[in-house]
Amino acid sequence: RVYQRRISLFKWSKLFLVAVNLKYIFKIIDVKVCQKVNQSETYLGSSKDIEDGYIHFSGEDQVKGALEKYYSKQENLILLKVETLKLDHLIWEQASDGNMFPHLYSSLYLSNDMDESEINLTDNGIHELPDNFN
Repeated sequence: RVYQRRISLFKWSKLFLVAVNLKYIFKIIDVKVCQKVNQSETYLGSSKDIEDGYIHFSGEDQVKGALEKYYSKQENLILLKVETLKLDHLIWEQASDGNMFPHLYSSLYLSNDMDESEINLTDNGIHELPDNFN
């Protein structure tokens, strides 16, 4: 029954993505992790992702908040920009703060539909998103 509910959510999620035109989602990862992902061509997620059973992503308007909350003053970060329409197991779910976040209930496979950009850290400890982010 839980499986059937998830399938229904996957279908609803696709309709939601098309309706609001959320073409991309974003994942922040460490540069060393990104290098390993590029070698294996598959990303299983962080230890937190694996523990939760899905890969946490952010919408475009959530990236800055995720950087501040989870990656404060951390260097050597990469921003993955992933096209959503080819992700079959993507669900937008409500977090405890009431915001909707994208969760991928499968591994992320590398493809031409994903861009990698470096996130710079200023001398003040503030992350600068890539010029092509918006």
